Amino acid sequence: MISVNGYVYHVLNKSIAGYKIFNDNSEFDRMLETSLFYQSKSLESFSVFSKQKNYKQDFEKLINSKRKKTIEIIAYCFMPTHFHFLLRQLTDNGIPDFINILLNSYTRYFNKKHGRKGPLWEGRTKKILVETDRDLLHMSRYIHLNPSTSYLIDNPEDWKYSSYKEYTGVANNSIKVCNFDEVLDIDAKEYKEFTEDRIDYQRDLKKMKDLFLE
Repeated sequence: MISVNGYVYHVLNKSIAGYKIFNDNSEFDRMLETSLFYQSKSLESFSVFSKQKNYKQDFEKLINSKRKKTIEIIAYCFMPTHFHFLLRQLTDNGIPDFINILLNSYTRYFNKKHGRKGPLWEGRTKKILVETDRDLLHMSRYIHLNPSTSYLIDNPEDWKYSSYKEYTGVANNSIKVCNFDEVLDIDAKEYKEFTEDRIDYQRDLKKMKDLFLE
């Protein structure tokens, strides 16, 4: 399916055979920073950029600058074995190009760190068009509830590697990851209630799904 500029897509992939691909904070950080770096086309690889002497300062300046982006990150959640994005495409082929370079970059980093070879991701990345504002709102909630649904934490605000805190207005990081204001009209307090009221329900749905797949 060809991605259309201006539209939002749910993009997801998982590791081969449930292999744990995010083992600690440094690996989650690497995935997030790589995602931010490749929102714009770059002649320099992230692995080279990250070796600079003043990397952290230069990285923050770069991400907060007015770069021409190929995609906009609307929401995200990184789990130990998979990831979810809501992405809005801004330029032709923006989403496929972004995902391709992101996954290749992280695979090279992970394989070098762990002394392994071969692919890390399971097949082709799934990409699903989010057709309505209502669907977009509900999909963002589903994504943000992934850690709670899997019992990694109870409250989604306790999961560091998702965009939930940006949505609820409590994020205190110096870099803004998501830009959802143009596609979602939400109130932080109402969104928090909307999401957390669904924790038990989404857990029950997962249990039923797992039972049918056994």
